[in-house]
Amino acid sequence: MLHRHISDALGAETCGSFLAVRVPMRRLLFSALLCLCSPAATLAAAMPDSDVALPAPAAAPSAIVPAAAPHHPKLLEPKLHVEKGGRATPHVAVTLDACSGHTDLRILSVLVQENIPATIFVTARWLRRNGEALAILQSRPDLFELENHGFNHVPAVDFPTAVYGIPAAGSTAAVDAEVDGGAKEMDAHGIGKPHWFRGATARYSASAVADIEGRGYRIAGYSLNGDDGSLLGAGAAERRIAAARDGDVIIAHINQPTHAAGEGVARGLKALKARGVVFVRLDAGSGTLAQAPVPVQ
Repeated sequence: MLHRHISDALGAETCGSFLAVRVPMRRLLFSALLCLCSPAATLAAAMPDSDVALPAPAAAPSAIVPAAAPHHPKLLEPKLHVEKGGRATPHVAVTLDACSGHTDLRILSVLVQENIPATIFVTARWLRRNGEALAILQSRPDLFELENHGFNHVPAVDFPTAVYGIPAAGSTAAVDAEVDGGAKEMDAHGIGKPHWFRGATARYSASAVADIEGRGYRIAGYSLNGDDGSLLGAGAAERRIAAARDGDVIIAHINQPTHAAGEGVARGLKALKARGVVFVRLDAGSGTLAQAPVPVQ
């Protein structure tokens, strides 16, 4: 298998709240892959209110009235499904985040060898250090749709907070810079205009969603978390992905080549193909988007 060439881990860097371990990608492996390819949360108006004690009722001065509970803003975690294909030909969309770090060739090899279409969300950070992998993706426009994951991988939340420990953009201007910066970097690498945006952590403030959609994007939610930010073991990731249902949109990561989850993602995709699943990209079918509020982490 091509993925056996991945070895000799060197160094490490963090990508958001997750650890990305550098693995040098051998040019011979990329050449082989290129040969395969060549033929063809609701936002409050401000930060949480301070505790304010309600005045005691005049008629019952002895009654103790507890202080009002602080108001915690909610974030949106959009859920996305694609149009179902039916029992005989169930439809599943594979979406893979390339946050930063490097490229998991175990997953990329399976996508190419098995001709599995996928939507890849790329950041500027990933694009700048993964030119060879990008060349593979761009050589197969029939398989790969490249979309906007932002400039510096910060959550698209326009008030100061942190999501899964990652500091949010913190303002509307910073959200706009994250979105626009990602699109400009894509253009600089010869990638067409993106139509979908997925922010870091896939959680948003309500007003940031409105702002991003006002800029012409659709928000890329998901319905099935395939690898828990690439933190699952191989077996757990494989079982989750293999259990995908008709209409599911899978989210997983393609930038963690030394994490066990990547092996499970690759095996899970093979299992879906063996089931007769028809893989679709986000640009090829209609989707239904539901925005579910979740507590700020």
